[in-house]
Amino acid sequence: MTRHGGRRTQAERDAVTVEIGYALCSAAFAAGVVFGAVAGPALLFDLPGTPESLLLHTGLVLAPVLFAARVVSVLLRFRSAGQPSQPGRTSPDS
Repeated sequence: MTRHGGRRTQAERDAVTVEIGYALCSAAFAAGVVFGAVAGPALLFDLPGTPESLLLHTGLVLAPVLFAARVVSVLLRFRSAGQPSQPGRTSPDS
């Protein structure tokens, strides 16, 4: 996607912007789902102190870790994925 010694085109900058937005939105959604699944029972039900605290703390630790992992994985996959040389085609030979 980057050209050595050159500037990015507007289309390349737009593609990076869209990919960053996708990474952040999908990571926020995934982190919210994991937090709800782990800490949800503690928030919905009247649990004893230790299980409630354990579920809440586990959710508070897992959600940001998953958020960061998702953002990094999406952006690394985008960076390593080569763009087709001709729009609408998967390879120059097709």
